[in-house]
Amino acid sequence: QVQLVESGGGLVQPGGSLRLSCAASGTIFSDNVMGWYRQAPGKQREFVATFTSVGSINYADSVKGRFTISRDNAKKTMYLQMNNLKPEDTAVYYCNAGPSGLPVNRRSWGQGTQVTVSS
Repeated sequence: QVQLVESGGGLVQPGGSLRLSCAASGTIFSDNVMGWYRQAPGKQREFVATFTSVGSINYADSVKGRFTISRDNAKKTMYLQMNNLKPEDTAVYYCNAGPSGLPVNRRSWGQGTQVTVSS
């Protein structure tokens, strides 16, 4: 099983940038899917961005053109560069990883990192 630890959250003004990191440890299989999700207060957890099992990338429409997902396989670390942040991006951001054959909610989750966008 994969263990995940997020970092990099914080308070930023609208229009600002943050970079989140997700450090993975444990057994990582070649068909693992890794991605970012977020949960705002009073809302359900939602998809943000992900690497698929074949290496392609998907983004939620709400973050396209502003967020960039990347990874360093040697460091077993995934990143989320967030630019032009908006107040509606405020949420706890979670890293998710696991075999592509498992539903998202059965894969591994990190503890989350808070992102607050406010002036």
